[in-house]
Amino acid sequence: MAKKDRTADAAGEKDRKKWMARFQVRLAMQPGVDRAVVLQAVKEVTTHCADAGEHPRTAFGDPDAYAVQAAARLVPADRAARARRHDGVVDTLDSVLKRARDVTGL
Repeated sequence: MAKKDRTADAAGEKDRKKWMARFQVRLAMQPGVDRAVVLQAVKEVTTHCADAGEHPRTAFGDPDAYAVQAAARLVPADRAARARRHDGVVDTLDSVLKRARDVTGL
């Protein structure tokens, strides 16, 4: 294998790893997503890309957009809604606590 081919292969592998890392982070940030969902989605992407010989970007597009799609497909709607409500409550409490600290000077 020529040096140029090895360099291109290494660059492609690095890009694939970056795509997968971004996909995993964005997926984990979606409401209701737990470790099992992330592992299932990563397995699906990895298997597809290995079988088809495709780069994840070619097969699935933007990692952020695909993370949203995968979460919508893999997380039950009621669990996602519950997580969104919980996140809203946590954000509200965080805001109240910040204001209280500002007022008290802590």
